[in-house]
Amino acid sequence: MDIWQAVVLGIIEGFTEFLPISSTGHLTIAEKLMGLPIDDPSVTAFTAVIQVGAILAVLVYFAKDFVRLSSAWGRGLVSASARQEFDYRFAWYVIAGSIPIGIVGYFGQDVIKGPLRSMWIVAGALILWSGVIAFAEYAATQTRGEKELTLKDTLIIGLAQCLALIPGVSRSGATITTGLLRDLDRVTATRLAFFLGVPALVAAGAYELPDALDKISVDILIIGNIVSFAVAYASIAWLLRFVAHHTMMAFVWYRVGLGALIIVLLATDTISAT
Repeated sequence: MDIWQAVVLGIIEGFTEFLPISSTGHLTIAEKLMGLPIDDPSVTAFTAVIQVGAILAVLVYFAKDFVRLSSAWGRGLVSASARQEFDYRFAWYVIAGSIPIGIVGYFGQDVIKGPLRSMWIVAGALILWSGVIAFAEYAATQTRGEKELTLKDTLIIGLAQCLALIPGVSRSGATITTGLLRDLDRVTATRLAFFLGVPALVAAGAYELPDALDKISVDILIIGNIVSFAVAYASIAWLLRFVAHHTMMAFVWYRVGLGALIIVLLATDTISAT
């Protein structure tokens, strides 16, 4: 992989990781167009590792929140009164909601890195999950805020996050959509998507790091993560402002259009599926 490819992929990762349009799907498309073997272990490892840059952007952007939650969680471990605080419960909600994708991701890695790395899968998932997002926007009441979150909510949303292991679904798309279907307001669902993403993506990046270091030069990995971090930070700020005043229907139409374009390119043999 060349430096310019790492920069391009870093930009795509940072921009798409937290938008409901599938970062893995976009990275797969870009890798394919650049002539990289999308099912090669080094490419899949790089894709996972540059997510760390995007996650660092979340940690920096929400630094006060993470310090507050970590402090509340620590106090709650030793104090019964502190366990009555919402921040203590919320910290546990994030931990519990992050477990499903860790289990599914670990035991399903051969499928994730193999059969699912197909452009047909990406195209189909982009289009099909768009219908779920559109339905959620139609059906959501948005009557509940962050203080009304429950453990049941985060476990259900955490299970839905597992669907993001399918390229084209989108981790943020799965979590935000499920949050809306649980009647959370759009900003609460989006913030929760950020928090749930930290353990999942850090674990994925850490797991793939040895393979990435074995097959890709350190400078390429560093450049990819720096670019990913910078672009993701700006993307987070933009998305939070956007969802406060708009539905996700613009993303739905984009996903459908992109999925349809990929199908046309595949059907005309302009690109191959793997």
